[in-house]
Amino acid sequence: MRLGVLDVGSNTVHLLVVDAHHGAHPWPAHSEKVVLRLAEQIGPDGALTEVGADMLVKAVSMAKAAAAGLNTDDLIAFATSAVRDATNAAEVLARVRDETGVRLEVLPGADEARMTFLAVRRWFGWSAGRLLLLDIGGGSLEIAAGIDEDPTSAVSLPLGAGRLTRERLRLSPEDDAPPSARAVEELREYVDAQLDPVVEEIVEVGWERPVGTSKTFRTLARLAGAAPSGAGVWAKRSLTRTGLRQVMGFIRLIPPRQLTELEGVSMGRAHQLLAGAVVAEAVMRKLDLEKLTICPWALREGVILRRLDQFGPR
Repeated sequence: MRLGVLDVGSNTVHLLVVDAHHGAHPWPAHSEKVVLRLAEQIGPDGALTEVGADMLVKAVSMAKAAAAGLNTDDLIAFATSAVRDATNAAEVLARVRDETGVRLEVLPGADEARMTFLAVRRWFGWSAGRLLLLDIGGGSLEIAAGIDEDPTSAVSLPLGAGRLTRERLRLSPEDDAPPSARAVEELREYVDAQLDPVVEEIVEVGWERPVGTSKTFRTLARLAGAAPSGAGVWAKRSLTRTGLRQVMGFIRLIPPRQLTELEGVSMGRAHQLLAGAVVAEAVMRKLDLEKLTICPWALREGVILRRLDQFGPR
């Protein structure tokens, strides 16, 4: 069957269409995304602005049309941190439904962690033993650990790269000066304080293989010397703590508008890279991780796999 997944995140609205059936590898047939940076459209009152809602409706409508043009059998649509945290989320979801016919499901942070964990477990298989998952998104950080397909522990923290860039570093893509050393240090202290309450829970579960997934970890790994995206999904990629510190050492000195000149850094997320690196370094340090394996599958694949499990074998 042909499935479409519409992921409304803090940075992008991403449509992924795959051909798959229960028990099979879901093969991508089409992928397209538009950068909205919805998290930056949250007003002082915590509500998604009218401009942000307009952009979202338009993006969802275009994605629905694209999915229909590709003859998808089912379209699974969900929203994560930016919509989840908006004080007017119910109104925005109702407007999207009324104007596009698409029902966006808001994923709680812990469910986001569980879905991503499922994707990572299926990618590496049972031989990977007990897994630890780290996923830095635009609005939140997801951590999950366990030995089954459903993790023993799954937590979500408000430590997304976009959120911290906006609220703590106060950077924009057009800034021509890097943040001060004091601002970066204050961010590190804030991230450490947010992580402290969950470290013991995760360590108690334990792991044999720590894994990082999604765009922030992939970009940091690329800057630290991992294979480029052109090498394909099967290329083995990893990120060491030493490599991460080296990356942080130079990106903290580069103005956001110039970070896009680095290979592997996308224009839409360049200004968020430093905040993401601070979170990555903090969680690796707190959990005493020297190396992460990078997994190409993440939340969207997890949602697809869960839906295929619901359909069952034919």
